[in-house]
Parts: sequence; structure tokens; C-alpha cells
Amino acid sequence: YISRRALRLKHAQWAGLGPAREEGERWSVDVSLVVQRGEGKKQRDGAGRILIETRGSSRPSPLVTMHPGFAIGLVFLGCCSNVVFLESLVRDFPGCGNIVTFGQFLFIALEGLIFQAHFLTKPRAIPLRNYFVMVSMFFLVSVVNNYALNFNIPMPLHMIFRSGSLIANMVLGIIILKKRYPVAKYISIVLISLGIFICMFVSAKQVSSHTSVSDDGSDSAFIQWLIGVGMLTFALFMSARMGIFQETLYKQFGKHSKEALFYNHFLPLPAFILFASDIYNHGILFNQSQTIELVPLGMAIPIMWFYLIMNVLTQYVCIRGVFILTTECTSLTVTLVVTLRKFISLIFSIVYFKNPFTLWHWIGTSVVFVGTLTYAEVWKTLKPLMYRKRKEQ
Repeated sequence: YISRRALRLKHAQWAGLGPAREEGERWSVDVSLVVQRGEGKKQRDGAGRILIETRGSSRPSPLVTMHPGFAIGLVFLGCCSNVVFLESLVRDFPGCGNIVTFGQFLFIALEGLIFQAHFLTKPRAIPLRNYFVMVSMFFLVSVVNNYALNFNIPMPLHMIFRSGSLIANMVLGIIILKKRYPVAKYISIVLISLGIFICMFVSAKQVSSHTSVSDDGSDSAFIQWLIGVGMLTFALFMSARMGIFQETLYKQFGKHSKEALFYNHFLPLPAFILFASDIYNHGILFNQSQTIELVPLGMAIPIMWFYLIMNVLTQYVCIRGVFILTTECTSLTVTLVVTLRKFISLIFSIVYFKNPFTLWHWIGTSVVFVGTLTYAEVWKTLKPLMYRKRKEQ
């Protein structure tokens, strides 16, 4: 039996069948999750309490939660360090996007093959044909985002541009899902668009001035930059379209994030044959880089391979951290954490790697983050808290 108070715990995580408990001891289970997954049925007894019956056991599953601070730590540790290792790779080899993407896909696919799909013996909750559609979009987004760094796109602009995902989500939501949003949402989108435009305009001037002082006087660098911006724009809207498709799948078949994560990385692996020569060539170049001594392992490896391995591992930590965060925290908390993480990554990229960043870049970045926080309705949440604090004083 489950008390109503236990049912208010929205951050329950389904963890399989648990050990037997003493009679009369209450269990805390997310009822909607159990019923949605088809692993139990819900009914009320005479006292108005909700009884859960799970298949294969007469006892319900226990509540297993993880502290949100742990998830937040994973996000900051994984995502911020991932950007550092990616920029270390790109600064020496700007065209290494394909080998980086392949490494990330291969590692996450192998991990999911062992621990999630159980070597493809575990039945799928979502049909394979739907995954092929999602995977096609996910593969395009990942490859194009990384490959755009080949076209004179500095890492700070890359991070700022990808912060505009809210714009694409909202535009496609209006067009495809016929959604309507409050005025504050439209204001936030205008702010984000304005901030990205300011950063793009200043970056374009920097590229143009750099081109004008070049020996040949050609505008090839600026054209490459325009191609890079076009690629980022395409990836932005394709990612939003994938999100809408994923949302409709989850409504139809239930949320199966771990399964989707595995198939999104496993199914596209054969497509990397198209980039086999580029991946092989960069592997040779990585072998020729200077070596770094790994004291704990008692061995030395080329430093570019070290950067790639660390990028892949931190990418996995980042993805797992975001997954746990969405399970344990509200969407507002997730938005705040991800936004703050992007800001810290941006600051580190500017300071550590000495990327050019003018006053106008700072203004544009600030406008983007204010727009993001406005979209998440942070000000509406903070206002009653500040009023309560002032009242207590």
C-alpha cells in the first residue's frame, strides 16, 4: 500500500523488484511510471489508498533515488571537461570532427550493447523502424555540429549558437504541433535571437578583417565561415525536429531514454564507412603527435589520442549526468544547470584558450542567457522566494 504523500514524490526511479519488507511498512513508488510501462495495474481499496500489483511479484518495487547534487556534479564535470578536450583536439586538427564523433558513438554503443541491450537479447519497447527515423536525424545533427568546426567557427560562437535551440524548438512547435505560447516566451526568443545575431555579426567582422589582411586577399575564409553558420543552423533545426519526433514516440510507447540512447548510437555506426578515409587519416595524424606519459598506467601514448579518449569518456559522463538530472529534478532545474554549465564552459574557453572575445561578444552572450532564463520562467520563481525572505526579515 502507498500513502498519498509518497505519490507526490515525482522523482521516483524504477529499479526492478526489491527485497521483501515487514508487513505494514509503506512503499514509495511512482505510480504513473509503473502503469505507463505496463508492469503493473492501479486500483483503490476501501480506505481510498492506491494498491499497485506488479507482474511476477506480490510486492511493489521500492523507491530508489539519487541525490540531485550528484547529477549536477556529473553534468559540470563531464560537460565542461568535454568542451576542453574537444577544443584541444580542434585547435591542433580542425578537421577531426569525424573521428571525434565516431569515437563517441562507438563507446556509448558498446556500453549500451552490454548493459542496456544485453547483446540485443532484450526486447525493444519502441519498434526498430521508428528508431531508424530518429537515428537518421541524430546522426546528421552530431556529424554536422562537429564538422562545422572545420569552417572557421570559433568554439565560443559554436557554444553560443547551440544555445539557440529554444528558438528552433519554439518555431517548429508552432509550425508542426500548432502550439501557442505566452508573451514571455516570445520575448525570450527575441532576446536569444538578438544575442546570437550580435555574436555572429561581431564574429563575421573579425573573419572579414582577418581575410582583408591575408596575402591573397581572397574571401574564401569568410565564405567558409558562412558555410559553417549554415551548417549550425541546419543542425539546430534538425535537432529540434528530432526532439518533436522523440516526444511523439514517448507519448505513444512510453519513455525509454536508455534504450533510445543506445539505439541512437548503435544503429548509425555503419554510416561511418562514408568517412572511413578521413577517420583513418586523422588516426595516422594522431599517431604522429607528441606523446604524453600516463604515470598510473606506466605507459606513454600520443597526446591527441589521450585528448580523444578523455573527450569520449567525458561525453559519456555528460550524457549520463543530464539523464539522471532529468529523472531527479524539475525541468526548471535542468534548464538552470545546463545554462550555467554552458556559461562556465564559455568563460573557460575564452580565458584558458585565449579565444578572441570582445565587449560586444559579452553583450550578446549576456542577452542569450537572460533570454534563456526568461524562457525557463526563473524570474517568476525567484520573485516569491525573495518576497518570502524579505517578509521573514
